Amino acid sequence: MKEKRSILDLVWWVLLVVWSLTILFPIIWILYESLKTNREFFQDVWKLPEVWKWANYSKAWTKLGIGEAMLNTVYYVGLSLLIGTFLTAINAYALTRLEFRGRKLIWAVIMLSLFLPGINALIPQYVLMRDLHLTNSLTGLVILDSLGESVFFLMLLGGFMQSLPKELEESAFMDGSSLFGVFTRIIMPLSMPGIVTVAIFKFIGLYNNFLGPFIYLSDPKKYTIGVNMYQANQMMQYASDWVTLFAGVMIATVPSIIMFLFFQRWIMEGATLGAVKG
Repeated sequence: MKEKRSILDLVWWVLLVVWSLTILFPIIWILYESLKTNREFFQDVWKLPEVWKWANYSKAWTKLGIGEAMLNTVYYVGLSLLIGTFLTAINAYALTRLEFRGRKLIWAVIMLSLFLPGINALIPQYVLMRDLHLTNSLTGLVILDSLGESVFFLMLLGGFMQSLPKELEESAFMDGSSLFGVFTRIIMPLSMPGIVTVAIFKFIGLYNNFLGPFIYLSDPKKYTIGVNMYQANQMMQYASDWVTLFAGVMIATVPSIIMFLFFQRWIMEGATLGAVKG
């Protein structure tokens, strides 16, 4: 039996289609602008290119320093993601599965941090990083972002872990397993949907992070992709090579698009399970 569609369903469908087009149109526009010559771009920004100039992408990779910035970003995002996700999992496990004095107080302090704007910590963080000689260093950025915990990720992963049966840990302890062994062999595998969800959100945040690298990095050879694209945009007021810049923008969006295409099921599944079970 077919489900009847109401007028309201049709309205929502149209709104979602329009919303999707508003997201896709700028990407498509930048794509075909990146395949033009600068002369074609300044003559008519809406006209399709006469000949597809794929050489703009190799030019952006070398001239704008996209290649070097991508390598810096892989180092910064990769290490921060691995260390940060592991620490988030350990913290969520300790705060939701272990009983110890002061646990509720720690949770209260963590929840209180939700009401404090993150920008307030900018100056103290910079002073600390400067005194530790970690400014203008990708490793310093890795340390800063790995140790900086997010309340949202703790709540998401903590709610997921809280739903796991306590008997699993009790049986493992009776078999002689250590606390770390229980965490790595039982809790982490069972919490993998939530961990992957947190890792994906962390990746998006780290890859799109601009303020931290912009403040702490002064050497152009250490720029991440966000700062590099900002500097490339600033150069356009002197060079006016916009088609190369558009090619760089398209290259910069590829990792995020790939991440979404391959892991969208994990995002939806992990977020839903964490919400329902938490």
